[in-house]
Amino acid sequence: MDIGVLTVPLGGQPRPDAFEYLSGIGVDAVELGVGGHPGQGHIDRAELLASGDARADLRADLDEHDLYVSALATHNNPLHPDGATAEKADAELREAIELADELDVGTVTCFSGLPAGGPNDEVPNWITAPWPTEHRDAHEYQWERAEEYWTDLADHAADHGVDVAVEMHPNMLVYEPHGMLKLRDLTNERVGANFDPSHLYWQGIDVTEAIRLLGDADAVHHVHAKDTRIYGAQAREKGVLDTTDYTEEADRSWLFRSVGYGHGEEHWKDVVSTLRMVGYDGALSIEHEDSLTSSREGLEKAVDLLDRAVFETTPGDAYWAE
Repeated sequence: MDIGVLTVPLGGQPRPDAFEYLSGIGVDAVELGVGGHPGQGHIDRAELLASGDARADLRADLDEHDLYVSALATHNNPLHPDGATAEKADAELREAIELADELDVGTVTCFSGLPAGGPNDEVPNWITAPWPTEHRDAHEYQWERAEEYWTDLADHAADHGVDVAVEMHPNMLVYEPHGMLKLRDLTNERVGANFDPSHLYWQGIDVTEAIRLLGDADAVHHVHAKDTRIYGAQAREKGVLDTTDYTEEADRSWLFRSVGYGHGEEHWKDVVSTLRMVGYDGALSIEHEDSLTSSREGLEKAVDLLDRAVFETTPGDAYWAE
């Protein structure tokens, strides 16, 4: 299992400098933004699709610093009710899959997207309860839209031999493991999870049980290493569906934290062990979104903890059981 980094926080640095820094702190893999919310800080999707020389330059930068690409990232909403927004997100996602094929990268990370609550609505609608019954009807409509879109998208991914790793994210249609498995069942085995525990912690989902559930379906395609801390006093007063701005840290029920600052080292060792139990041996891609520290400090502390948690060798024979 390798330590990776989603390079978005280093987007202001030239790619060679970012790669040199990451290699220097012990990182093995990079997840590169190619559109949507991650942006394109270190590679240009259109240029790489069009130019073999540009792809060769990227490979040279990776080889120089002994790195590989764990995934290409484009997190947006291809199910958005605004046609132009949806078309842009769809183009980004399809082209990311095509580029991953060209680069021999096995995975693209993304969101499921979120439709409106009906054909005449103008904004996405996150449904969290089946009553009043118009919400149940809206949810059924959303899954009809998702099945239509994702069936075609999954075929596109299969044609290119690329896995699509969906991050289970609130304010998206797929935000928890059962929704993830439903989307996979409606499409094909190329659709699975970008397992980001940070969004599951505050929903009250047991992360290691979720890994086992998805792992049983061979549906863990990529993993984000990102933590969350729930602040009990605030959560007891207003619950965890918190619309307080992320910059008002002291007033929020929960915050995204650097690895180890929401859950301790023992927990992360359990996460790593459970991932190994279900057969995942890819990258743990650190996503830094901790507003209480700088990007570099957050990344370095996460790498330090994960370096003690990951296994570097393959399991040997269980000689003691013979």
